[in-house]
Amino acid sequence: MYTIVGLGNPGGEYRNTRHNAGRIIASLIAEDEGIELKEKKKPNLLVGNGTVLGTKARIILPNTYMNKSGSAVAPHIKNAAAAKKLVVIHDEIDLPFGSVRIAFGSSSAGHNGVASVARTVKTKNFLRVRVGVAKVSRGKAKKPVGEEAVVKYLLGNFTSKELDLLKNEITDRALEGLEAVIETGKPEMGMNAINGLPLVQ
Repeated sequence: MYTIVGLGNPGGEYRNTRHNAGRIIASLIAEDEGIELKEKKKPNLLVGNGTVLGTKARIILPNTYMNKSGSAVAPHIKNAAAAKKLVVIHDEIDLPFGSVRIAFGSSSAGHNGVASVARTVKTKNFLRVRVGVAKVSRGKAKKPVGEEAVVKYLLGNFTSKELDLLKNEITDRALEGLEAVIETGKPEMGMNAINGLPLVQ
């Protein structure tokens, strides 16, 4: 069984923020696949089981803040084999909006949610769907300068056009990459499928 985790912050004020890109996409996948997400208090999360892209999967939305995301994931990932079927979908400030990249076994690159998951499951050997959220300049990411500016940007809302792209073409691209992984069992096939594609716009 695959475990698909959408990282983000809970609460209405964060619903459409850039930092919640992963949570938005995972929620859409659950909705499209008819997977009902039910709230659990221990650990604090929304979770549902069903089928995603023809394979058994559970979808998790941590109801903790980003830097505590791992507490919702760890109870479901008990060993290295389970970790290899863990998929973490998250925003990526180092990538321009409109890009989606598959990664496996790489560092968190400063993403607090990814770092929390890696710390609690005791490995970085899991699949990541990195969803670009940075401003685009000549096809490349234009990051805000300084930690305060980065936080302010990530906690800002997507524009209506960006949100529409995220919920449609960008989610479709993420699923295209996941499908390649699920069909072959090889992360590199997901990378080959989508990592070199032009920006969604």
